Amino acid sequence: MFFIKEMPENERPRERLAREGVEKLSNVELLAILLQTGTKKYSVIELSKQIIFSMESIGDFNRLDYQELIKKEGIGVAKATTILASLEFSRRVFDQLNSKKIQIASSSDVYHYFKHKISQLEQEHFYTLYLDSKNQVLSEKLIFIGTLNQSVIHPREIFKQAVKVSANSVIFIHNHPSGDSTPSNADIKTTNQLEYSADLMGIALIDHIIVGKNQFFSIKENRKYQF
Repeated sequence: MFFIKEMPENERPRERLAREGVEKLSNVELLAILLQTGTKKYSVIELSKQIIFSMESIGDFNRLDYQELIKKEGIGVAKATTILASLEFSRRVFDQLNSKKIQIASSSDVYHYFKHKISQLEQEHFYTLYLDSKNQVLSEKLIFIGTLNQSVIHPREIFKQAVKVSANSVIFIHNHPSGDSTPSNADIKTTNQLEYSADLMGIALIDHIIVGKNQFFSIKENRKYQF
């Protein structure tokens, strides 16, 4: 088993990070810091290379779960949990920073806010964005995972959070794993039901955005689908 500390000091990722800054490290070096050790066959740098080069891009890490990680050679419980915890922590930091600053001015803003999070997922994820009177994001919430229909999306879950954060309006977002963002009949029916509930609550439903692969669909902006 090879440890980072056994590498020449000027080549150790941790020392390079402290000396030159984290932005100077390669993806391989950053992953090596998380893994800490290699295996009997591979140094930690070689192991990091194998893991990263086995993927099309580092964006694929966003889709890996625990079971998939531990199937990779050299990845056990400790390494898998460290990687997943690091990914989740970075997502939470990113989301919090953006939620404090972002102001929604268009459907494109919503798409760019969510595409990194849901465009590559293999199941449908339904989110709600909660906005203040200036269309600034107050909060976001994952409401449901699975095939969308109006019987599984409960308005009480959506609007309970809206009341909690004193939202003036909401935007619904979900992905289509097929990559095609065209709304289904179920998408339209669900939107109609939720728009009715929003009216009863005195909360504006601004839009329902469907995210596909490198594309999105705004139900509000396409009048033939308009709710």
